[in-house]
Amino acid sequence: MLNLSDIYAARQRMSGVAVATPLVASALSGPAGEEILLKLEILQPTGAFKLRGAANAVAAHVAAACESGVVSVSTGNHGRAVAYAARRLGIRAVICLSNLVPEGKAAAIAELGAEVRRIGRSQDEAQREADRLIADEGMIGISPFDDPLVVAGQGTIGLELLEARPDLACIVIPLSGGGLAAGVALAAKSIRPDIRIVGVSMDRGAAMHDSIRAGHPVEVEEVPSLADSLGGGIGLDNRLTFALCRALIDDIVLVSEQEIYDGMRALYARDRLVAEGASAVGHAALLAGKLDLGSPAAFLITGRNVDMGQFSAVIAGERLSFGNVQVGGGGHA
Repeated sequence: MLNLSDIYAARQRMSGVAVATPLVASALSGPAGEEILLKLEILQPTGAFKLRGAANAVAAHVAAACESGVVSVSTGNHGRAVAYAARRLGIRAVICLSNLVPEGKAAAIAELGAEVRRIGRSQDEAQREADRLIADEGMIGISPFDDPLVVAGQGTIGLELLEARPDLACIVIPLSGGGLAAGVALAAKSIRPDIRIVGVSMDRGAAMHDSIRAGHPVEVEEVPSLADSLGGGIGLDNRLTFALCRALIDDIVLVSEQEIYDGMRALYARDRLVAEGASAVGHAALLAGKLDLGSPAAFLITGRNVDMGQFSAVIAGERLSFGNVQVGGGGHA
């Protein structure tokens, strides 16, 4: 199992690729003195926190990967990060995406020199193609979340948070496969066992939430969402993140598509940040009155790689459809 020393080692290994990001005050801090801080992972070179774990994993596997290349499955941001890290080292990268991943994210991966393969309607289906490449071609697989090197890389965010603010009472983390939440929680609770960790996910296809509730990893139906980066399962053979999240996350909050829509508008109108829906789930939960926060609290603003047509429609208050769910209009912006 991972420990704090692995996270410190990851920080050394990814130095010069991923960057330490600022922690800034939010305009949503309360009038009674409640302090909300935003960790701006949108300022990573690839636009999302995923570069930390990818840079650590690719660097650790560089000798083997130079022979066969690396392969990964992604909802967009991890694939972009693996492609970026691999290109810096001159390594072949293949990124397997389901057909639910927005085209803009697929194009951004291809622009970094990686081969993009579209497979099926779910991350689990895309994973089967990655598994084939690992078995048949000897490629090195880099999981978007269930990999100790990836989890350790994401955990460096926890180090930075507590170095900047040792008094943090709570960290609010967008939750999907659990690599981010597991890494940050492991780092933070190793330093400050009493700190509160809250995961936030969309209320349709929340794989980690449903798995923890069931007591074991389960499959979920993947559906279109404003928080598309939070889509995908955790893998029925999950080795690492399920156990860590179950042990270390204090609460999981689910938000609706309308609440995510309102959160994106607030993140832009109040904090002046362009970010994808997954970055706004903390704001969504806060505005919906679903968070029990201590002060100060840090929200992770995880990525900016949003389709700008969709983003403009959200900010303009236009109605949007995601399957049979319609959102739009009004909000808290």
